[in-house]
Amino acid sequence: MTNTHDWLQIHRGQAPLIVSFPHTGTELPASHVDHFVSPWLARRDADWWVHELYAFAKALGATTVRTAISRSLIDVNRDPSGATLYPGQNTTGLCPVTTFDNQPLYRAGHEPDDAEIQYRRQTWFDPYHAALSNEIQRLRAQHETVVVYDAHSIRSLIPHLFDGELPQFNIGSAGPSGAPDTSCDNALTDVVENLCAMSGMSHVRNGRFKGGWITRHYSNTANGVHTLQMELGCRGYMHEPAPADVDEHSWPTPYDPEHAAPVRNTLQQVLGACLEFATRRNA
Repeated sequence: MTNTHDWLQIHRGQAPLIVSFPHTGTELPASHVDHFVSPWLARRDADWWVHELYAFAKALGATTVRTAISRSLIDVNRDPSGATLYPGQNTTGLCPVTTFDNQPLYRAGHEPDDAEIQYRRQTWFDPYHAALSNEIQRLRAQHETVVVYDAHSIRSLIPHLFDGELPQFNIGSAGPSGAPDTSCDNALTDVVENLCAMSGMSHVRNGRFKGGWITRHYSNTANGVHTLQMELGCRGYMHEPAPADVDEHSWPTPYDPEHAAPVRNTLQQVLGACLEFATRRNA
């Protein structure tokens, strides 16, 4: 497949592992930027620096798929029908109109209507998922088992979305808490959870973040596609200000490789475990 979109970044590896980065983008097209209350607010909820945190994935032979477009424009990890993935909980939609803190994203009268949402789907959502689907098909032609790992992060304290401080590692396999995994084999999630526990940092399995549309949509364990989401608390690799101090002067803080080292080391083990799981299945 030839990538004809400069905002869509695909690195092709040959290992049975794909790492998806649906929320690390911050680009706002000139045609849309003035519709938002402010460019900073439209970028604030990005998964800051996550693609840099996982830069080691390419050396493992993993394929990576990333959009550079801001999630405030369109969220490629949401159900395209607009149905909520988390019934009964506060969340944001396919084309969000509020921030994670429930602040309006758009200037009055500039919210996307149905025609605009359809345009954004065709322009950004559909090409991202065409790329991800193509990479899954390419690797499944080479390997009986492939792991799709969806990489995320979020500020650790967002009262509108969850109570208290979010655990450092939030493992999502689309299953109810304490029940069997849905999106991947339990054996894979067990190993990932054990690695997170060994880090000494907080973790949860299918807690607040059980996996978004990518995790749920692409899972096909009967045909060798196992999916897993990892949501990180940003504090593990960034210096997070207190919620009341988050403004355009304090956020985002720069990526700090030294501060991120403990989390990155665990993530290297986690991706290694995903690769080992698939490799053993393919033996």
